[in-house]
Amino acid sequence: MKAVACTKSLAITNPESLVDIELSQPVATGHDLLIKVQAIAVNPVDYKMRLYYPPAEGEHAVLGWDAVGVVQAVGDAVNQFKPGDSVFYAGDLTRSGCNAEYQLVDQRLVGRKPKNLSNTEAAALPLTAITAWEILFEHLAIKQQAVGSNEKSKEVILVVGAAGGVGSILIQIAKAITGATLIATASRQSSGAWVKKLGADYVVDHSKPLPAQIEALNIGPLSHVASLNSTDSYFDSYVEMLAPFGKIALTDDPKNIDIGKMKLKSLSLHVECMSARAMFQAADMDEQSRILNRVSELTDLGFIQTTVGKNLGTINAANLRAAHQELEQGQSIGKIVLEGF
Repeated sequence: MKAVACTKSLAITNPESLVDIELSQPVATGHDLLIKVQAIAVNPVDYKMRLYYPPAEGEHAVLGWDAVGVVQAVGDAVNQFKPGDSVFYAGDLTRSGCNAEYQLVDQRLVGRKPKNLSNTEAAALPLTAITAWEILFEHLAIKQQAVGSNEKSKEVILVVGAAGGVGSILIQIAKAITGATLIATASRQSSGAWVKKLGADYVVDHSKPLPAQIEALNIGPLSHVASLNSTDSYFDSYVEMLAPFGKIALTDDPKNIDIGKMKLKSLSLHVECMSARAMFQAADMDEQSRILNRVSELTDLGFIQTTVGKNLGTINAANLRAAHQELEQGQSIGKIVLEGF
């Protein structure tokens, strides 16, 4: 089967950083589904794995943890899917990824593809949707309500990095099934328009001091922060803006934050890693399947739209190098997708 692999840690401008290779088709056993990959999305975790976790000398690693495909075969312990099912999933960082024609994925990490989306539109959702869901409802403990309810709660969420992949889906999920007020950050007109389109109630400019902008909205203090990038830069502002017992959830890797500053307000800090359940075979690993099926339902009901920003064509090394390079530059809006081999 065709695949794109990383063999060593190299700058993405090096043609050898990602290469086209041929591999044997894997065989499904146990809880695994053998999935024929139809479309993929590319995420920052892809280039981070390429740069910081290269394979051993002489070996290769197939990256990619966002995909849509069709089940080809199932292991003997599979009871939720059958050959021919259209599915979407993020998968497991400790296993071979979706930059290949066929992939093995544990059924407990797989959801049913939204019927109303194309393959590329659906491929943009899994990793970021799981991340956003876990941030909102497991870490920040935002209250859920009936789909489409117009009732507003007292919760006020600041989403920093809102125009990226996770922010783009987090805003939509929160808008669909919570009553929270959503404040999104954006510094460009295009990204500001994007987050407003997705459901943000207010947009503030993260290139300028945040506290004065939030205060000017006259909606009271923040209750929650979803910090999706640059936590180091904004952490002190979060502490200043949050009400007592407020919560911060982050997805990046800050190096210099003083959590002691949170104590007087009794704030809490939560670290989100979408891969935790899969990597450590958590007892509730199948929660990811339930999350994806719920997101699929909300999408088919019209409450969530795809977050595709750009389609770079077929799945090959050259196009994946272009995707990695764009993500490393940190200027993408929405998700980057590719389709077919």
